[in-house]
Amino acid sequence: MEKVLFILGELSDDDIDWMLQTGKREEVPANTVLIEQGKPIDTLYLLLEGTLTVSIATLDNKEIATLSSGEMVGEMSFIDSRPPSATVKTIENSLLLSIPRRQLATRLQQDNGFCSRFYRALAILLSIRLRGTIGQLGYGKVSPHDGNIDVEQLNPNILDNIAIARTRFDWMLRRLRDN
Repeated sequence: MEKVLFILGELSDDDIDWMLQTGKREEVPANTVLIEQGKPIDTLYLLLEGTLTVSIATLDNKEIATLSSGEMVGEMSFIDSRPPSATVKTIENSLLLSIPRRQLATRLQQDNGFCSRFYRALAILLSIRLRGTIGQLGYGKVSPHDGNIDVEQLNPNILDNIAIARTRFDWMLRRLRDN
C-alpha cells in the first residue's frame, strides 16, 4: 500500500489543494541527488512517481532503503531543523511535489487544523517506517519487513481514510501531469 495514502487520508481537500498551489512540480532525472547527507535543505518532497534510494556515509554510502511512490522525504529535517541524516537519490526519472519549508512552516503556524492534520500524518508515516526498521532488525516477534503494510493490523480509523486518500492521490497526479 502506498504510504502517501496515510498522509492524504489525514489531510483535507483544502490542505491538499494548498499543497498543490504552493508546491512545485519537479520532474527529476534518474541518478540525481535530491538530498545530500549533512547539507541543509529547505524543501519537503512528496514522491508521486518513481523510485529513490537512501544511503548513509557511515556505512560507506551503502543503500539502506528504497522508496517508491507515495513516500515523503525531508520530513525529519523539517521537524527538527537539522541537516539530513542520509543522502536521497533518484533511481529512475521521478515526479515530485516539492513544498518550500518556509511556506509550509507559515501555514502550520496560521492554520491550527492543518497543523494538527499534517503532524498526525507525519506521525503515522514515521511510525510505519519505525515498525519496518524494527522488523528488519529482528527485534521482538515482528516478522521481517518486506515493504508492505499489513492492512489487518491497522487502526480502523486510519483504514476509513484510505479510499478517499486513493482518490485524492489520483487527483493530485492528474493535476500535476497536466501542468
